[in-house]
Amino acid sequence: MAFIEFVDVCKHYPGNAKPAVEQLNLQIEQGEFLTLLGPSGSGKTTCLMMLAGFESVSSGTIRQGGQPIEQRPAHQRNMGIVFQSYSLFPHMTVAGNVAFPLQVRKVGASETAERVRRALDRVHLADFAQRRPNQLSGGQQQRVALARALVFEPSLVLMDEPLAALDKRLREEMQLEIRRLHRDLGVTMVFVTHDQGEAMTLSDRVAVFQHGRIEQLDTPQVLYDEPANPFVAGFLGDNNRIVGRFAGRDAATGEALVEPPGSGLTLRARCSRALAAGAAAAGNVTLCVRPERVHLLGTDARDGMPATVTDLIHQGDHWRLLARPLMPDAAAEADAAQWLVKLSPSALPQGLARGHQIRLGFRPDEAWAF
Repeated sequence: MAFIEFVDVCKHYPGNAKPAVEQLNLQIEQGEFLTLLGPSGSGKTTCLMMLAGFESVSSGTIRQGGQPIEQRPAHQRNMGIVFQSYSLFPHMTVAGNVAFPLQVRKVGASETAERVRRALDRVHLADFAQRRPNQLSGGQQQRVALARALVFEPSLVLMDEPLAALDKRLREEMQLEIRRLHRDLGVTMVFVTHDQGEAMTLSDRVAVFQHGRIEQLDTPQVLYDEPANPFVAGFLGDNNRIVGRFAGRDAATGEALVEPPGSGLTLRARCSRALAAGAAAAGNVTLCVRPERVHLLGTDARDGMPATVTDLIHQGDHWRLLARPLMPDAAAEADAAQWLVKLSPSALPQGLARGHQIRLGFRPDEAWAF
């Protein structure tokens, strides 16, 4: 039995033709870290708010430990919640903020003091107990909010983009802090974000949302290496794509053969499951390949895809090379999207500059056809 289970859950808002969440079926296991990832308006926050009890369910059911909870008030669900805005009481000390959930639950004074001490120790804020929120940095305030969510030992911790307001350095520090707390405490956590790096860093599994539905649910590695469709491939990490005619599959290797219009090329890639199942009527397909999987071929190479360098950007540990595929058909070349190539400094040819012509190559088993 799953710890949390959404069964055919839908959420409709009055005046909206399309549902915010549509036929959601999702199981969350005890002790796992699940991230709900997607663009704004994809339904991920609505899903979290229904689980927390702050939004009603239009249809379907949500179960916790096998028991329906969609009719249970939010304060009876035993869930800790951390918001982006921190939501700390400005007139209370740090210790007072963390103690508040225990006071509401009528926990005794001595036990409250001990639990607050332990919670602040966990987030490395024991020395800040008597300060007010306005005397803390953004990262420290978020630690207080996290301690408050954990202090009453909830069965589940929900986080709605809690790090979005922090700068890059603090955000990365807090990601590691949350990862450590999850590992040490073993509490189930559900985290909402639109930041792909955050999802990759924190999660046991990631549910990628679009238009109120889950496009794919799996581990970060599987989502990155084996995306189910072009949306997942493009949303989770950088991704190059080119549309072409599906020219069948290689009888020996099973690879998809893709012919971009006006290029005179036949590119090879792995077949997605959906393409393999409906290959006979595939028509046009999209070939996707990650920037770090693309490499530069020698100037005398006859295979690969010809392209023109449009920009070179130094990123410290690597170069980002932008190139536009070079097509014999001028119209096709104008429509072709720029490709991004990530190269180590040693792999960048000396003297390469904007306007130079190059050839881009990739291994068929490191590209996907959808």
